[in-house]
Amino acid sequence: MEKIRTRYAPSPTGKMHVGNLRTALYEFLIAKHEGGDFMLRIEDTDQERFVEGAIDIINRTLEKTGLTHDEGPDKDGGYGPYVQSERVKTGIYMKYAKELIEKGEAYYCFCDKERLAGLKTEVVEGKEISIYDKHCLSLSKEEVEENLKAGKPYVIRQNIPNEGSTTFHDELYGDITVENAELDDMILIKSDGYPTYNFANVVDDHTMNITHVVRGNEYISSSPKYQRLYDAFGWKSPVYIHLPLITDEEHKKLSKRSGHSSFEDLLEQGFVSEAIVNFIALLGWSPEDNREIFSLEELIKEFDYHRISKSPAVFDVVKLRWMNGEYLKAMDFDRFCEMAEPYLEKFLKPGLDKKKIAAMVKTRIEVFPDIEEMVDFFNELPAYDTEMYVHKKMKTTKESSLQVLKELLPLFAAQEDYSNDALYAMLQGFAAEKGYKNGYVLWPVRTALSGKQMTPAGATEIAELLGKEESIKRLEKGIALLEAEGVQ
Repeated sequence: MEKIRTRYAPSPTGKMHVGNLRTALYEFLIAKHEGGDFMLRIEDTDQERFVEGAIDIINRTLEKTGLTHDEGPDKDGGYGPYVQSERVKTGIYMKYAKELIEKGEAYYCFCDKERLAGLKTEVVEGKEISIYDKHCLSLSKEEVEENLKAGKPYVIRQNIPNEGSTTFHDELYGDITVENAELDDMILIKSDGYPTYNFANVVDDHTMNITHVVRGNEYISSSPKYQRLYDAFGWKSPVYIHLPLITDEEHKKLSKRSGHSSFEDLLEQGFVSEAIVNFIALLGWSPEDNREIFSLEELIKEFDYHRISKSPAVFDVVKLRWMNGEYLKAMDFDRFCEMAEPYLEKFLKPGLDKKKIAAMVKTRIEVFPDIEEMVDFFNELPAYDTEMYVHKKMKTTKESSLQVLKELLPLFAAQEDYSNDALYAMLQGFAAEKGYKNGYVLWPVRTALSGKQMTPAGATEIAELLGKEESIKRLEKGIALLEAEGVQ
């Protein structure tokens, strides 16, 4: 069997969009599932859109997600160069373009901007494009030579017949046939000598022996033109796999305005790379069972591209948050502390035991920024509504809470050992002596200490971290708030 070779071929134009990352992930999984090679190729033929630092973002993202390439700009596997602007210098694209001209499958076009501006236009997929009228196809060989000698600017266009049809096969969509009359004579070589993305893509995929091409289904409309190039050269076509669109929750195309459209955005929002990869793997693909949590190694083992859906995939932030929370729960504690440290440092005043607080929040947060709302009360008691002292299940009222707090205040003042165990034993002993249930005592204490409905820890754990002086101060504040309302 032919060894599978896939390539991730991004353009260095900025952050890595979720759709680009999914393409890279699927290319990686398809190759690795069959023991094949995964290549990184940089497609920088559009120099106007080149963004400084974008290649670093691509490399950093692949490293953080574990999508290690077998070949690329930094790992020559015998098919280099792996950067298209460097490949231009080898003359490879012009060589193949001239071969097409010799075969009558391409031609020189010398039309200037004014003439092109006067061509008729059509609306294709919401965009207005001009349709070239094959004007320069009729130029004689002598006229072409004369123009070239005179240094007249030109492009090289693909020559697509006006009649007949072109068929290509996609693994998900089956055979797709398009009438040639619907295809435009696309530019293969631009006036600056650079190949277009479409042409360089085909030449590189063939010369680099790529077997499987994975891309978004927005490229389906361009695929007949690619197929005609393969046929014109007499080359074997790769296996095409066109991926479904990724939409937001409102079923609109995921955009930069959504705030979570790129890998870097998601990292900044407190998601971990493993959860992002796991989530993105399920944007269009599903395993045979209903399992949702996969390591990258497990994805390699399970991934079958025939199970990719044709339906749009919804980027569900709620699900991603849940999944990220599952990864945080399972994370090694030391690594969790290391990743949580910047947030704990930002939201907690000096002197508090950050490691103990990290242990409290680890199983309760979904993303790291959730830490702030979980721990801010340690810094300062927030303003709170005394209705929080009322709890039906605990059978507490404002009156009972006031009574408990008043009875406990001298015990907290007399207590020397402020460890969690010692404080809990003290409260448990008090409850037993009074004939109260534990919750009847613990609820008003926790409320007074935190001023929060939900906390990452119980009353005595909070008191241990706050210390004796601050705990007593907050209990006194709780008593004062209740008494100020006339509670007796």
